Amino acid sequence: QARLAETGGGLVQAGGSLRLSCGSSGRSGRMFSNNGMGWFRQAPGKDREFVAGIGWNGGNTQDAESVKGRFTIARDRIKNTVTLQMENVLPEDTAVYYCAAARGAVASSRPSEYSYWGPGTQVTVSS
Repeated sequence: QARLAETGGGLVQAGGSLRLSCGSSGRSGRMFSNNGMGWFRQAPGKDREFVAGIGWNGGNTQDAESVKGRFTIARDRIKNTVTLQMENVLPEDTAVYYCAAARGAVASSRPSEYSYWGPGTQVTVSS
């Protein structure tokens, strides 16, 4: 069964940078190469929220207003990875970040449009 896994989380000071990466593994490591991909996050006591999404071919990128201009999503179709480059992070960016594969070829801001999820990686921003 194909799986997703996030790496790159950790502790960072406000104003700093962090790079998250998402890769697939399992019986068919390239199972998600034709799927839209997204990053979501969930802070304690809050609902899971959309952060950024990208289409199967690297186009159709979307960003939440809260991260626009600071976070950048990209995908490498050769390595079959999706990254989230986080710049000028804020304490309110503290959350568990999840990578997800969409049901179709484009990304969506709705969690219900995603069929596979990684276990998540913790990002903590200190003030």
